[in-house]
Amino acid sequence: MKKLLSLLAAALLFPAAANADVLQNVNLKGDIQTIASDVNHNNAAVAYNRGTTARVLAGISADLVEDVTANLTFQYANVWGNDDARGETVDTYWNRVRLVEGNVVLHNLFCCLEATVGRQFYGEEDSAVMYFGPNHYNAEFNGYTRSLDAAKVTYADDVKAFTVIAGRTNRTALGNTPVFDTYSFFGADLKLNLTDTFTAQVYGYDVRDAYMHNGNVDQNAGFYGTKLTFKPEAFRLSAEYARNFGGKNLIREHDATGHMAKVDIAADIDAFTVRGAALYANGNFFALGNYTPGLLIGHRLGGDIFDYSEKNGVAMFNVGFDVKPANKWTVSLDGYTFQDHRMDHSATLEADLTVKYDHNEYVQLFAGAGYAKLTTWAGSNFNKANYGSDNVKGQLGMLIKF
Repeated sequence: MKKLLSLLAAALLFPAAANADVLQNVNLKGDIQTIASDVNHNNAAVAYNRGTTARVLAGISADLVEDVTANLTFQYANVWGNDDARGETVDTYWNRVRLVEGNVVLHNLFCCLEATVGRQFYGEEDSAVMYFGPNHYNAEFNGYTRSLDAAKVTYADDVKAFTVIAGRTNRTALGNTPVFDTYSFFGADLKLNLTDTFTAQVYGYDVRDAYMHNGNVDQNAGFYGTKLTFKPEAFRLSAEYARNFGGKNLIREHDATGHMAKVDIAADIDAFTVRGAALYANGNFFALGNYTPGLLIGHRLGGDIFDYSEKNGVAMFNVGFDVKPANKWTVSLDGYTFQDHRMDHSATLEADLTVKYDHNEYVQLFAGAGYAKLTTWAGSNFNKANYGSDNVKGQLGMLIKF
């Protein structure tokens, strides 16, 4: 079925080329995500999602000629009930379609490199520091897909992968509200497979004229860091540390520079997994990640978990359990504490129960319920005065990947 859809998409999008047998290895790709959620708290002005949102990502990947692959992906996002019951014109719907990926990949460039040129996704979805791409399971930001207009070059073998990237972010908005602006972007990333189970990563990223410090816009601002990952059988441990820089010169730190530390650990025992995570960052740290812990606090921040506190950063701790009670089912229970990085005030507490059902390898149904008891500490963006002490969220969704 997937192969048939791919061939149909190629014939519709590129009829002349397809008939001329130019396109090879055509694949349809994308996902369809629908999430319904509701939240009970004391401030109706807070932008938790109440309703149903849908996002469609659809595109193709095809070999144009030898060692050249093209990728094209469009996004359509909608909130149920926003349209007239009789429907809208085709132009109205077409105006909501966005090109989120459009690039060519040159393989075996100079016999050893791979180059990606154009609009592209980048990074890992659960990264706290670097990710451009679609998010999943987040009702508040369903339809929020960031991408880069960039040139990326990678050299990789069995031991190492070295990437350099340069370009510009493209403006992203939720409705009429911009949440991610345009700026120049440069970076490098080196990953080393030191053993079969031990990986080391070093990275650095610079953005130009994008961040403010003491009332002045830094000509250069960014972050650099390292991550160590240990993955023997049935056990996973990772530790990451990153620091900010900023100023007229590259790699110059301000006083009280931003920094972050994050540790994740997990162990599998048959169908049971126990997990833990700790995140620490001072109030000046900024990054470009997508780490969204919990159904409430993390999802509401949309990946910018470092904005938990207005001035004093964040200290977060998580303990979680996953169990597979039957084939296709996964049940997870998580507990979180959120404080500023000094941990000198009472914590916001959150507990979440989530269930996922894999209908098949492409289709997943998921549900979740979360409860957060907020702190009275006024310095937090999430405090009792703004949200009320008790926040309850329920969420249902469907994710189809192809």
